[in-house]
Amino acid sequence: MAACLAAVIVTLLGVAPLSAQPPTPAADAPTGIAPVRATIVAEPSDQAATFSFFNRPIVSLHARVLGRTPLERAQAAEAVVADLVAQGAIGPVQSQSIDGGSLITVASRGVLVLTLPDVDASLGDTLAEATGRAVSRLDQAIAAAMEGRAPRVLLRSGGLALVALFAGLILIWAVARARGAVSARLAAISERTITQTGLDMEAVRASRLVEFQRRLLRVLAFIIDAAVVYVIVTFVLRRFPYTQPWGDSMRAFVLGTVQNLALGAMGAMPGLFTVLLIFLVARFIGRLIGLWLAAIEQGRIKTSWIYPETAAPSRRLLVGLIWIFALVMAYPYLPGSGTDAFKGVSVLIGLMLTLGSSGLVNQIMSGFVVTFSRALRIGDYVKIGDVDGTVTHLGLLSTKIRTLRGEEVTVPHAVVASQTTTDYSRAADAVYTQIVVTIGYDVAWRQVEALLLQAADRTPGLKAEPKPVVLQLGLEDFYVRYALFVCLEQQDARLLTLNTLHAHIQDQFNEHGVQIMSPNYMLDPAAPKVVPRKDWYAAPAAPELPITAVPSQPRSA
Repeated sequence: MAACLAAVIVTLLGVAPLSAQPPTPAADAPTGIAPVRATIVAEPSDQAATFSFFNRPIVSLHARVLGRTPLERAQAAEAVVADLVAQGAIGPVQSQSIDGGSLITVASRGVLVLTLPDVDASLGDTLAEATGRAVSRLDQAIAAAMEGRAPRVLLRSGGLALVALFAGLILIWAVARARGAVSARLAAISERTITQTGLDMEAVRASRLVEFQRRLLRVLAFIIDAAVVYVIVTFVLRRFPYTQPWGDSMRAFVLGTVQNLALGAMGAMPGLFTVLLIFLVARFIGRLIGLWLAAIEQGRIKTSWIYPETAAPSRRLLVGLIWIFALVMAYPYLPGSGTDAFKGVSVLIGLMLTLGSSGLVNQIMSGFVVTFSRALRIGDYVKIGDVDGTVTHLGLLSTKIRTLRGEEVTVPHAVVASQTTTDYSRAADAVYTQIVVTIGYDVAWRQVEALLLQAADRTPGLKAEPKPVVLQLGLEDFYVRYALFVCLEQQDARLLTLNTLHAHIQDQFNEHGVQIMSPNYMLDPAAPKVVPRKDWYAAPAAPELPITAVPSQPRSA
């Protein structure tokens, strides 16, 4: 027996053992038989090779044994197993311990010696466990190799593969037909909807909405076709013994992915529930604050520290802060919040905010100043720099003003905070608008005052109370500067009302022969620069058209 074992090891390794001790009789050994103990000397190798058979990995080798590299050992073992399978010797596959390793045999023929350096100790593996796995895998590989040689198995596998391929082609054809039918159906629904709503067909085509629908269907069909092909290829590969490991790996990938997604979803349930609870509480508090501030804005509730005009921006600010706080609280409970991907996104968002938020923060803070200082209100007629008109919108970053020419001007809040803002509507009952004229010293100031007041009385759109007032602003070198102060009924009709007032002032002064010295006066003319009454309606003027202010549109609330 000992001589047979020594011969097997020598044959397996291809060289004589490095050390062989003389036979030592065992206590329980039969009389006349001296067992031989052969020691296998192995050393770790910086190279590794995998012993595989019939497209199935058996064991990974990491040791150099008697000068033979792991690759040479793997190739020799594969050749031995192939020879045994060719001879029909398929078992039994066994292992037995020897000094320095374990010997794996097939049909009592040595195939491979596993040594301690072949075992990956970092994984907590042992030589016995590695040997057991190698024996089990080799047994399965030999059985699959014998099955792959059977014509009956090959014919059955080929038939099933053809049926699967035919079924896959039918499914792909059905998906193509379904995509065409759905695309035509969506196009018909879109055309019917466009016809019912009265939209422009050319505009819809220019928007490429229909093309987007078609591309979306094409992408969905491609995904379904890819899934069908993947399933069919997996099924076909698993029918044949040689390609079965490839099919098993493809199926394991899908099953593993689905399992990981399912387990991840189940594991994320508590965190998602916490996030949902945080958002529900934030939504409830936001709605409660919104209802309260809406009541203040509508005048149903009055407070001493929040004004109706600041209620709407206060609502936006408080609700925004509540949702930001809720997002910060919910972030740690989001699935994957601790992964490197989330951390990278957080760093990117922080960097973008750091680099681009200086102007944004300036606009937001200026908006707070404009809003909470109550400098502007929606519906007020204001003048900001060179822009005057009615405030139509107070946003977080800008103010929109509709001018008397119908233009909508957007003024950033930083500009509003840095410019002088004049509000003509805040105290509209006593807001005076001045009209300045210069008259020479040869005209009595009482006459000038009376003429200006008569022009104001003839002008519609001016308030009777408070009454118009005439003041002398200065005694200049060549003339006196007079100012007529009037109150307008509608500030958003300002240009039209002042146009009418200017016309009546010219008529009054021309009618009484008083020369207006504006804009400049150098010396007395030979004759007063006035227009006689007979020339007031010179062609192409129409005398039957009175001078009246054009009614303006009602001011937006």
